Amino acid sequence: MSAETPAATGKFAVRRQQFRAWRGTRPFWAGLFVLLSGLPIAYFPYANLQIGHLTLAMATTAGAGSLIIGVLLVVLGVSLWFQKHVRVFAGVAAILLALVSIPVSNLGGFLIGFLLALVGGAMAVAWAPGPPPGEQLAAHASTGTGEAPEATDHDTTVLRPVDGAGEPNDLSGTSPANGANGRHSAG
Repeated sequence: MSAETPAATGKFAVRRQQFRAWRGTRPFWAGLFVLLSGLPIAYFPYANLQIGHLTLAMATTAGAGSLIIGVLLVVLGVSLWFQKHVRVFAGVAAILLALVSIPVSNLGGFLIGFLLALVGGAMAVAWAPGPPPGEQLAAHASTGTGEAPEATDHDTTVLRPVDGAGEPNDLSGTSPANGANGRHSAG
């Protein structure tokens, strides 16, 4: 098989491409980090470590609080995947829950869950949706050479009317040209 031969498109390749397209439209990695952070925070207060005949119980007095924090982090991680419009709320909530987990849940799941929640929450807050892939392709196809389109204005220091007719482009209702004279009407 040569390098120019296209690969066979099987079900796995199609599903993988669909998953990549889905993953690219939402804060996937932030959701994964937040989801994974809830597991050690919820698990360690209930874990029993066996060393030979010695049982080491890591239970704290706030075991229920650890369980609640862990479950909330898992729910926030899943909501980042399926409800991408709540990304700022979920990110800030994950950071706050990570900070609360330090005194409540064995130093935030021995710092594992704490660090995962901090990184995931920060990634969720910082994530911004990009343009849809169709718009990117249309923008590159319209120019043809990869340069700026000829219709754009290269001088961005002066705002010019979009329609090009030379009319004032004031839609605020305060321009004397449209009869409003600075007064707003209620209707």
